[in-house]
Amino acid sequence: MITAREQLYYEAVEQGMEIPPLEKHPSYTQLYLYSAVTRNPHRIHYDQVFARSEDHPDVLVHGPLEGAFLAQLLTDWIGGDGFLKQFFYSNRGRAVPGDVLTCKGKVTEKYERDGQHCVACEIWMENQRGDAIVRGSAVVALPSRNQEG
Repeated sequence: MITAREQLYYEAVEQGMEIPPLEKHPSYTQLYLYSAVTRNPHRIHYDQVFARSEDHPDVLVHGPLEGAFLAQLLTDWIGGDGFLKQFFYSNRGRAVPGDVLTCKGKVTEKYERDGQHCVACEIWMENQRGDAIVRGSAVVALPSRNQEG
């Protein structure tokens, strides 16, 4: 069941505030299906024997799937009337099924540009050991309570 998210407004955001974390638990099935839907034939994402022969500890979580997790962190936070304007991430480490991946972020800047209320954020993903395996940044546009009719 999908539930409505509370809308985030520009006035409620402050520089330095943390984005509520999002926890993910990638599974073998999810990686296999993600490989299928993205038409990614690289065996390191679904074949354990092959992944280990390439010196990986297990099959690997896809970099773009990790990016999708970070994008979800942001879109869940900003609500339906928010807009993800810019999004960048860089994979810095490996993740495997069974890892607990926590997407985190914080506000680095607020500004208005071209009539939009923008919020810049630093975003990252940590594994259960606290290692930042993905780092990135984003800019979101939020509605303003002052512009509601």
